[in-house]
Amino acid sequence: MKLKKTYSSREVAALTGLTARQLQVWDASGLISSAIPSHRTAAGGYTERRYTPIDLFELLVLADLRRRGFTVHQLHLILQILKDQFGTRLFEATGGGGSVQLLTDGREIYARTDRGDFFNLLKTPAQPLLVVGNEGLLKELSGKVRRAKKMKKPHTN
Repeated sequence: MKLKKTYSSREVAALTGLTARQLQVWDASGLISSAIPSHRTAAGGYTERRYTPIDLFELLVLADLRRRGFTVHQLHLILQILKDQFGTRLFEATGGGGSVQLLTDGREIYARTDRGDFFNLLKTPAQPLLVVGNEGLLKELSGKVRRAKKMKKPHTN
């Protein structure tokens, strides 16, 4: 996939599997905002929101977490904790080479610092965990482009 400077809401929806309405609600709630917000034109219409490649990557991660069953409230918490406690954003923690890496076991979200400390972001984000045993059950979070479903051709007789 060739990266562009910005992506329209329609392109983001097609790549992430999110709906245009979800993007609008997530933008309005402050979960993740477009780099270039929609604004009124001289003709009385509105421009389309535009997202950067980093915004797109973060939306891919958030969409994946949402499909795994994490609530929008939990997504807000994850972003807030990353910002407040670790001074980083989702992109840096999921493939952007930051000092924190996000991991999941499918039920919880963990942060592993570059020093090796573990934190459960949804239960005790300020308390490091004592990790004993195999980390192999944890998977790194990252953004993956969803393949658009092919439309079935209408059956003609």
